[in-house]
Amino acid sequence: MKMNRTKKSEVVDQLTAQLERSPNLYLTDFTGLSVKRMTELRRRLRAAGIEYAVVKNTLALRAMQSASVAGLDDVVTGPTGVVFAGAEPIAAAKVLATFQKDNEALTLKAGLVEGRVLSPDDIKRLATLPSREELLSQLAGAMQAPLQGFAGALSALLYQFVGAVEALRAQRAGP
Repeated sequence: MKMNRTKKSEVVDQLTAQLERSPNLYLTDFTGLSVKRMTELRRRLRAAGIEYAVVKNTLALRAMQSASVAGLDDVVTGPTGVVFAGAEPIAAAKVLATFQKDNEALTLKAGLVEGRVLSPDDIKRLATLPSREELLSQLAGAMQAPLQGFAGALSALLYQFVGAVEALRAQRAGP
């Protein structure tokens, strides 16, 4: 499908805006995916609050240059799908890794997380990390354990003190 200059400019502007909103992104090659599987991938990503776009390489490169996204120029070849992961790169990596296990036709090309270019293996490792919520709950548990121990020690000390005062009172009261 041929696009005129105006349409191309609009697409580049739209992609640039998406790239600026999403500090984390992944590039995929969807060659071999049926329309049904592609729809399933989009549905899974959308359910996780992640955008997915299939773009022409020349337009993607222009948008990346416009948005000052560097390091991915050499992987923007062939059919390219861009996953705009937003602020939560782990969720997108988990969806992609899970989908890729079931559909080997999807190929991870590269990723960009917080300005760092990731290889497909890095993306798969990122997918194995716990989610942000899980990490925060683990941190809260780790912080809570010493505090509970301290509170228990204070309680035991207070109990011993009350016992000693009671024994002293009983001793002074006499037989």
